[in-house]
Amino acid sequence: MPTVALIASAPELRQAFLDGLRDLGYTDGQNVRIELRDNPGGFDVAKHAPVIDELRRSGAAVIVAAGPIPLAAALQRAGDTPVVGIDLESDPVAAGFAKSLARPGGNITGLFLDLPELGGKQIQLLRESLGRVNRVAIVWDNRIGQPQYRATTAAAGAAGLSTTSLPVRQPADLDHIFPAATRSGAQGMVILTAPVIFQNGARLAAMALRARMPSISIFTAFAEAGGLIAYGPDFPSIFRQAAGYVERILKGARSADLPIERPAKFELVVNLKTAKAIGVAIPNTILLRTDRVIQ
Repeated sequence: MPTVALIASAPELRQAFLDGLRDLGYTDGQNVRIELRDNPGGFDVAKHAPVIDELRRSGAAVIVAAGPIPLAAALQRAGDTPVVGIDLESDPVAAGFAKSLARPGGNITGLFLDLPELGGKQIQLLRESLGRVNRVAIVWDNRIGQPQYRATTAAAGAAGLSTTSLPVRQPADLDHIFPAATRSGAQGMVILTAPVIFQNGARLAAMALRARMPSISIFTAFAEAGGLIAYGPDFPSIFRQAAGYVERILKGARSADLPIERPAKFELVVNLKTAKAIGVAIPNTILLRTDRVIQ
C-alpha cells in the first residue's frame, strides 16, 4: 500500500486534500496510507529538513509540500521521491524547483500561483471600489514576496498610484503597518500572500476595520473575517487539485513530466458590512462580478 504524505497545518486544507483523494478513489487505510505532518513554520530550511528526512526514510511514494520553505527543504532532502508543491510566492523556475513549467525535469511539480497580473487585478479592484485614490500601501514579506511586490508596484505605477512598502516578517510587525500606512497618506491597502499573513488573516482583518483602512487580500478568509475585499484562488480547491497530481504519480507518471499548473478557481468576495462600517460605497460594477457578498 503506497504512502502519501501531506505537509500542511490548516485543518480545512488538509480535509480538502483528503476529499480530493477520496473523490479519485483513494481512502486512507484501504488502498493508500496517508501521513499528515504539520508545517514546522519559520524560514530556516534546516528546521524543515527532519520532516522531509523522516518521510523519505519511511518510503513515502509522494510528498505534498505546502509552502515555499517546506518545498525548499524537499528540494534539498527528498532525493528521488516525487514532490507535489503548493506554493503561492515563488517563481518555480527562478527558485530552482523546476527547469520549465511544461517539463519540470526533476522530482518537483505542482501548483504555483506566480501570476504577476494578480497584483494588477487587486489594484484595479481596490481603485474601482474606492473611486479617488492616489496612494496604496503594500503589505508583504520581503524575504519571499519579491515577484508579487514588483508586479503590484508596477501595476500601481501604471495606474498613476504611489505606493508605500510595508514589509512584515513576524506577527509583531503587524502592529506597525496600519499606523505607518496612515502616516504615509495611503488611502487603501493591498495585502500580498505570505505564511505570516495567512496565519494572521483574521487579526489583519480586525486591524483594518479598526483603522478604517480599505484593504484587499488574496485570501478569501480575510473578507470572511471582516476585511473589505478578497480576490484570489480558492484554497481548498488548490488542495483538491493537488490530489490529482498524487493520483497521476501513483499511477506511474513521473513528476519530471507533469506540467506545473496554476490554481484553477479564483473568487471575488466583498464584505458589505465592513464597507458600511468604514464608509465605502462598493459600486455595482464590482458587486455584479462578486462571487460572494458578506452582509
